[in-house]
Amino acid sequence: MPKKIYLAEVYGFCFGVRRALDMTLKQNKGSVTLGPLIHNRYVIDELMRKGICYINSINMPKNGTVIIRAHGVPKQVVEEAKQKKLNIVDATCPLVKKVHIIAQQLEKEGFQVIVVGDKKHAEVVGIRSYLKDSIIIEKPEQVSKLKSFNKIGVVAQTTQSGQNFKEIVKRLRKKCKKLKAVNTICSSTEQRQKAALKLAKKVEMMLIVGDVNSANTRRLKELCSEIIDTKQVDNSKGLKVAWFKDKNKIGITAGASTPEKLVKEVVNRISTF
Repeated sequence: MPKKIYLAEVYGFCFGVRRALDMTLKQNKGSVTLGPLIHNRYVIDELMRKGICYINSINMPKNGTVIIRAHGVPKQVVEEAKQKKLNIVDATCPLVKKVHIIAQQLEKEGFQVIVVGDKKHAEVVGIRSYLKDSIIIEKPEQVSKLKSFNKIGVVAQTTQSGQNFKEIVKRLRKKCKKLKAVNTICSSTEQRQKAALKLAKKVEMMLIVGDVNSANTRRLKELCSEIIDTKQVDNSKGLKVAWFKDKNKIGITAGASTPEKLVKEVVNRISTF
């Protein structure tokens, strides 16, 4: 029986990723990005072929062009770039910058700031650099280990799952007298998660297309795995025929940093099975 392939209602590039990529492609050959522009190896390789590579530390001639990636970079790195008089192209997603502002305001108002997110993720590292003191919580179970505070202010990494954020906030209420939680999860992230979950309930298997280093891609896999057999691939080369045995309804979605081209290639390859 031919495989029936269904695409999620919303998937792939979000506003912040598209904006960062458009800004980068307008720069001259020889420009560099501070860290990978986005978490997708295919896109990074494409940029390198166009003469735009990435560096992990600012070590370049004065007047060179440096592009700040979509996830943002630590505050001190931006200050160092300014001191070196580099031409700075800030491609940080506006929604990530919004988290910086909200977190700083909470701290200014005397709240102990807690960031719900992945401790080592570039976005979270960037958020923390704008604060004097902050605590990172990745999972609800970690809340029990916290001491109590008078005031707690909560923000979220923009690619977190709403469910994780709500559960952590719920538990944090028992750890303080006053709690102020600001849901800073990107609406694009929420839309993609809802669309993926909706599709997962109608198919026999879900495929998530996206880079293994992409936080939102991993989140899509985690959420869909709770409902149905779910696989994740970087591209069509990662597909395995054995996955599709006795599976006729295949659902596909993609992370926010996954190009449409990769999704199409996955669809085309599955169609040949």
